[in-house]
Amino acid sequence: MTLLALPLDARPREKLLTRGPGALSDTELLALLLRTGMPGKDVYALAQELFTRFGGLAGLLLAAPDELARVKGLGGPAKRAELLAVLELARRAMGQQLRTRQGFDSPGTVKHFLQLHLARQPHEVFAVMFLDAQNRLIELETLFRGTLTQTSVYPREVVVRALHHEAASVVLAHNHPSGTVQPSRADEALTRTLQSALALVDIRVLDHVIVAPGDSLSMAERGLL
Repeated sequence: MTLLALPLDARPREKLLTRGPGALSDTELLALLLRTGMPGKDVYALAQELFTRFGGLAGLLLAAPDELARVKGLGGPAKRAELLAVLELARRAMGQQLRTRQGFDSPGTVKHFLQLHLARQPHEVFAVMFLDAQNRLIELETLFRGTLTQTSVYPREVVVRALHHEAASVVLAHNHPSGTVQPSRADEALTRTLQSALALVDIRVLDHVIVAPGDSLSMAERGLL
């Protein structure tokens, strides 16, 4: 079923234009973007399937292009490209909003920001948020890629970048593409090593956040710092 097959007052485009976007449900908004379903599955069912598959709107925002390509009904490059473009704009808008906050004042805010930037990475990366004295973000940098161990993350490089940004504190972060966010003993040892290295130049480690698709963990909240 296409949206044009619906009664006029049930079409999401007309509903949006006459009553405003707030009048539409998440499913209706996504259906408006998708426009058509597929044989045996109307556009609303396809929209709902996407939300179910990816765990709602937040999960859909973190969906990778190859994951969307595996959804039957999104195989066409034009439809998939439009959806990916809208999702990327939404991610960038959310990231920009978080960046312009007065400061990263809670682990929840930090985890949300890092989810947007790291959760979709197909391989492990190690990143650092460099913060000023008011916990405002100076820069988020990905410093290392690949399997992370204590020997593949170089404390000297982290210290050099922190001094370059004149950071007062940092938040360490890495992702687990496997899906688990439980810190390993190597994660804990690496955190202690970086704390000691940065303390020598009077820079604090506020947290070490581990992110995975749909989940995140703050080592500070767990009392591991």
